[in-house]
Amino acid sequence: LRALNELQIRSVGIYSEQDVNQMHRLKADEAYLVGRGMTAVSAYLNIHEIIKLAKIHDVDAIHPGYGFLSERADFAQACNDAGVTFIGPPPEVMLRMGDKISARVAAAEAGVSVVPGIENPIENAEEAAEFGKQYGFPVIFKAAYGGGGRGMRRVNKLDDVKEAFSRATSEALAAFGNGLMFVEKFIERPRHIEVQILGDMYGNIVHLYERDCSVQRRHQKIIEIAPAPNLDQQKRQLMLDDAVRLARHVKYENAGTVEFLLDQDGRHYFIEVNARLQVEHTVTEDITGVDLVQAQVRIAEGKSLEDLHLRQDLVTPIGSALQCRITAEDPSMDFCPDSGRIEVFRSGEGMGIRIDSASAYAGALISPYYDSLLVKVIAHSRNYKTTVNKMMRALKEFRIRGVKTNIPFLLNVLNNQRFLDGLVDTCFIDENPDLFKFVPSQNRAQKLLRFLKDVKVNGPMTPLVTGIPSAKVTPIVPEYDTRPLLKGWRDVLLEKGPVNFAKEIRKNRGLLLTDTTFRDAHQSLLATRVRTYDLQRIAPFLAHAMPNLFSLEMWGGATFDVSMRFLHECPWERLEILRKQVPNIPFQMLLRGANAVGYTNYPDNVVVKFCELAKKSGIDVFRIFDSLNYMPNIILGIEAVANAGKD
Repeated sequence: LRALNELQIRSVGIYSEQDVNQMHRLKADEAYLVGRGMTAVSAYLNIHEIIKLAKIHDVDAIHPGYGFLSERADFAQACNDAGVTFIGPPPEVMLRMGDKISARVAAAEAGVSVVPGIENPIENAEEAAEFGKQYGFPVIFKAAYGGGGRGMRRVNKLDDVKEAFSRATSEALAAFGNGLMFVEKFIERPRHIEVQILGDMYGNIVHLYERDCSVQRRHQKIIEIAPAPNLDQQKRQLMLDDAVRLARHVKYENAGTVEFLLDQDGRHYFIEVNARLQVEHTVTEDITGVDLVQAQVRIAEGKSLEDLHLRQDLVTPIGSALQCRITAEDPSMDFCPDSGRIEVFRSGEGMGIRIDSASAYAGALISPYYDSLLVKVIAHSRNYKTTVNKMMRALKEFRIRGVKTNIPFLLNVLNNQRFLDGLVDTCFIDENPDLFKFVPSQNRAQKLLRFLKDVKVNGPMTPLVTGIPSAKVTPIVPEYDTRPLLKGWRDVLLEKGPVNFAKEIRKNRGLLLTDTTFRDAHQSLLATRVRTYDLQRIAPFLAHAMPNLFSLEMWGGATFDVSMRFLHECPWERLEILRKQVPNIPFQMLLRGANAVGYTNYPDNVVVKFCELAKKSGIDVFRIFDSLNYMPNIILGIEAVANAGKD
């Protein structure tokens, strides 16, 4: 859409029902709903309706984007049949190069080396097993009609073939609508190098140099670099020449990517052609100064490469570019995708930093329907080292709140010495578990709360305008008491039982105190939401210093909500740990009547069972209330507690 705007071409967008608030709908000059009542993916795969909308609204050309229909030859043919220009390769070229088997044949015809593999798609695991027996393991399954790592499985031994084949075909069928597979020999520890090509309709082909996409996880690219660092110039030129030779052989038009594996001995093997624009095309744009989307549009209009000043001798790489994909994934939870509303979004910026994003902004809803990519960050500088430094600075400037992101993982990769030396291969992530060791960080809101907490507790550190002096109190830290614990009211409870305990309490003529600090520790944003780790450090001092407390209210109320939602702790484990450290003071909990420790009424048997477990786990006293003083709710709590204490 940005490219069309610069070319002063009006744009028409389509959107699914799930994408009604997405940026691409708002950025297009016109936008229309497609696939009413369909799932998000099905809507964008609805060729008939997309073509129909194009004809109704006088659309001259369709750009297929990155995914969905971008590599579907039948979609390109449908556009041609409808008299709409498809911005991409001709359907017959897409059909040939989109099928990995025929692409291998074309590469061999063009004199480009290929990885040993089968000539035709396979339909069952038995054929794959025969290939493995012939060529040896490991082998790799690949979807015959799609890319991007979907439907790709490595198989290390014969016993794993059946399960891997089943999973690969299911994934390919879901992603591309076709589960056919092909199988080839797996190259150990290769670099993944891809060459960007452009072709016009007059037979001219140019390359725009290569990208190193070796930093991958489960065949999904994470970081891309152009040009590839530490690549011998002779080997580079061989790959560039092979890419151009193959493209010329199949009469390629428009933008495409020829992908190679470079083994440890410096031999390269053709693996596939992506007959579309790649997500990582941005790094090529930065080092060549060529807007690839605009070039696609102009080529589709009939312009020659010469018209676009894209002769091979005029295309020279300048500097080094690096792209990081920021995704809504939690790397500490095996990259589990996250979704929700982005509450805060602030990106890195400055010289040499480019941000490509349409879905990441404050208030954006990140849906679970698509790929988890939020934003692409591209750094460009004079050399590889300064580009990496620039990218690290930009990533540290990002502030994204509301969804988890992989930024901590990206920073670990950028700080890794192998990456800094440009010596990575496709095994890099798997072989570096330290990439998943993350240093906790604080955002500005947390730092502000920490400062306010410190001022609240310790007083201001500098004189204020009121003239109030700084606090001069030096806290007295008691020595650790190693003497035996004094008996407390819990000893009375255990010795005499609940009924006689109550009688002893009523006979007492002194003032009895309940300490609620441990429970209040969950409900103050300024000073607490205190972890079990902190409470158990304090607990022994409390047991020695305050044995005469009537009770210690340390559970219930918001304990469960805060422990599980904010602290990611088990409240039952907290109760067990503290009970061992404070055996002499009765533990008290706040029971919200029929709500137990939640925010809505629970069935009676749930409340009864909860109270039984709480009592068995160490709770001695239940303080029962209802937010509206609704007696039936309070009575349920009383009866549940009475039942728990009847033994």
